[in-house]
Amino acid sequence: MDFYGRKSLFSFITEERNAPQELNDQELQFSPPRPIKNAPIQFNGRVNAPIQTSANMAAYQEMNDQELQFSPPRPSTTHSSKLTLLPPSSPESPWTLSPHHTPSPSLLYHCIASLHRHEGNIYSIAVSKGIVFTGSESNRIRAWKQPDCMERGYLKASSGEIRAILAYGNILFSAHKDLKIRIWNFAVSDNFRAKKVLTLPKRSSFLMFPRPNTQQHKDCVSCMAYYHAEGLLYTGSYDKTVKVWRVSDKKCVDSFVAHEDSVNALLVNQDDGCVFTCSVDGSVKIWRRVYRENSHTLTMTLKFQQSPVNALALSSYFNNCFLYSGSSDGTINFWEKEKFSGRFNHGGFLQGHRFAVLCLVAIEKLLFSGSEDTTIRVWRREEGSYFHECLAVLDGHRGPVRCLAACLEMEKVVMGFLVYSASLDQTFKVWRVKVLPEEKRYLDYREVSDSRSKVMEYEMSPVLSPSWVKKKLKGDYFQ
Repeated sequence: MDFYGRKSLFSFITEERNAPQELNDQELQFSPPRPIKNAPIQFNGRVNAPIQTSANMAAYQEMNDQELQFSPPRPSTTHSSKLTLLPPSSPESPWTLSPHHTPSPSLLYHCIASLHRHEGNIYSIAVSKGIVFTGSESNRIRAWKQPDCMERGYLKASSGEIRAILAYGNILFSAHKDLKIRIWNFAVSDNFRAKKVLTLPKRSSFLMFPRPNTQQHKDCVSCMAYYHAEGLLYTGSYDKTVKVWRVSDKKCVDSFVAHEDSVNALLVNQDDGCVFTCSVDGSVKIWRRVYRENSHTLTMTLKFQQSPVNALALSSYFNNCFLYSGSSDGTINFWEKEKFSGRFNHGGFLQGHRFAVLCLVAIEKLLFSGSEDTTIRVWRREEGSYFHECLAVLDGHRGPVRCLAACLEMEKVVMGFLVYSASLDQTFKVWRVKVLPEEKRYLDYREVSDSRSKVMEYEMSPVLSPSWVKKKLKGDYFQ
């Protein structure tokens, strides 16, 4: 089984780190949006990609001629927490097998915009107040207007390689290569305006005799979360620690070692203030603030996989609360919160991705997952059960999907979403997803068991770019 640690998330940008890059004001250019008719099998933009064998070219041409307007539903493989089964390992070959597509009216989608970046990759996406922010290798955070992604402006900092950004209201938080966090205020009007208001940790007043700042992270800041009620900013780092910043007075009020290895993601439950962290060490941990204090204590450790955990998402819908984690073995584990005790019980895992799950976004009853296998999957949880259905596979990128963001776009009958995705193929895409009303389904135990044990037919689907495949096969993509 291949396990990918911290390096796997950024293994495709190591060559660019050592090379100097010139910044210019126009780092992204628009490419025409994808046509809707070939939406579920997106080979647009790959026609000129070299296919290494005639067999692959024949399979490519055969799939490209199909015209399907709907995406197939795929039942998830969810196992009870009482079972001791472990998820299967990822296949060794990146030329993976994908299931046959069958039309389904559950979900409609199409790519409405696609931007190609010539210099470096986009590491992070945030959405607020009708503006989409993207952080990349440069020292500029680009601002785009929803939904067509017309550029509104940018925020320029003294340091680049922006690994994480977070937006709340008119406030934007950004983490940079210099291990500092910058906080911006922005205004949305006819002209986009933004101003940096502070930097964490704050600078020493003795500029002539600078001292090492003990409050600063010692390695890359990989993730952030903001607790609205208390005005606390949580930052996770590859130095294995989580730091808590009180934004009002710029102070670091707590710092603790969260994991035995790099912290990959963290989030905060806005209802009760619980903090969730995940790491390369394969664990998910739940932390709670000590009453009337700033310190945090560990309340629960969730570990149902051996591979690194790369992403977290929390879904609070009515009275139900589900926690999702994406792992490097391609599975998505989920837990349900008990209403009275507050404990999280393991509900099972979702299978579908062929390689590492790199990012997750939960909104309403939907879960969006981006993977190293270049696809984005849309999952829907059935009300009152653990059953998850894969409604669609968004196939348009030619490299690992590094980050995702989504927002609700309501209509009269159909529930709509705008999904933003960035890949290590240096593209940024915008998807419009429409979910039709859910039909009531009554399944007995035998029917669910049959659906789990059903053997799926597969066909070859060369979805990865040849250069990435070559690195994958040689095993030198960590270098």
